[in-house]
Amino acid sequence: MLPDPNSLAGPLDPAPEAGWSDAPPRMGFFTDTSVCIGCKACEVACKEWNDVPTSGLDLLGMSYDNTGALTANSWRHVAFVEQPRPAGHRTPPFAGNPTDGSTSPSSAAVGATTGNPVGTEPGEPTGSPEAAARMAAGPEFLGMPGTQPPGRATGPENRSDFRWLMMSDVCKHCTHAACLDVCPTGSLFRTEFGTVVVQEDICNGCGYCISACPYGVIDRRKDDGRAWKCTLCYDRIGVGKTPACAQACPTESIQYGPLEELRERAAARVATLHERGVPEARLYGHDPADGVGGDGAFFLLLDEPEVYGLPPDPVVTTRDLPKMWKKAGLAALAVAAAAVAAFVGGSS
Repeated sequence: MLPDPNSLAGPLDPAPEAGWSDAPPRMGFFTDTSVCIGCKACEVACKEWNDVPTSGLDLLGMSYDNTGALTANSWRHVAFVEQPRPAGHRTPPFAGNPTDGSTSPSSAAVGATTGNPVGTEPGEPTGSPEAAARMAAGPEFLGMPGTQPPGRATGPENRSDFRWLMMSDVCKHCTHAACLDVCPTGSLFRTEFGTVVVQEDICNGCGYCISACPYGVIDRRKDDGRAWKCTLCYDRIGVGKTPACAQACPTESIQYGPLEELRERAAARVATLHERGVPEARLYGHDPADGVGGDGAFFLLLDEPEVYGLPPDPVVTTRDLPKMWKKAGLAALAVAAAAVAAFVGGSS
């Protein structure tokens, strides 16, 4: 049983709740970060199709991330997270991958967190012999970029304890979209596919949606002050086409389709990764019982959400509005009653 269609939290089908009759299945994105190669084809395709202004030409010092975050001019953002740890940091690393045999026992013990620290983790005392030795050796080559996978050219014994996490971030098209709830002009609306779209021609630039979004997705352009974000290519999916970013993704990291089908596919993918020795694989934004009622664009992550810059437990910011207004009304009545009592007492 679905809750009251007018509820501000909990699972529901957003298109019928918004008034669409005979709505098609809810559509969305499933982004599998385990196969993202950071090529940024999605960023380019999004800009080309939606005529999004040029951005991302700055060197931010964040690996190969040159856009930094989702903005009014970056509706897709490919994050690069560099971690000084092997890909199999929760299991004995590098065993049989990509070459036969494993790394040295000492490196394997460190990678499996069963050995002594090597002086590279945050908080390592600067005076420790291990840290001093590593700093005295000068800059250390981490193994990327290179023409071959780490360890293939030098052998497994010289492979570095390093991995990249890459993720193409996008608007989550929440089931309970606070941006839509607070928009005073109706610029934001719910489509028949369950997505949330900004009508820029009637946006007044008030900015309420920006502060309401629990993910920090929406942004205003400096030149016109209006809000912009991903539309999930509403013009394309309306005629049966795939969104530009998913169409351009060469590894199918970005998958588009009916949301229920994507959730089943994602659960199977997580199970497969667990079987292959990747226990840290988990889904984010897929649960209809979470704080936003589930996302229309959800992710498979290989680490905690905070590592990717995502909130660990997002909650729709308008969820408690009824309670807040009720308390405000009671407070107003109490003030009015006190004023009347004071007036009556003074006149008598």
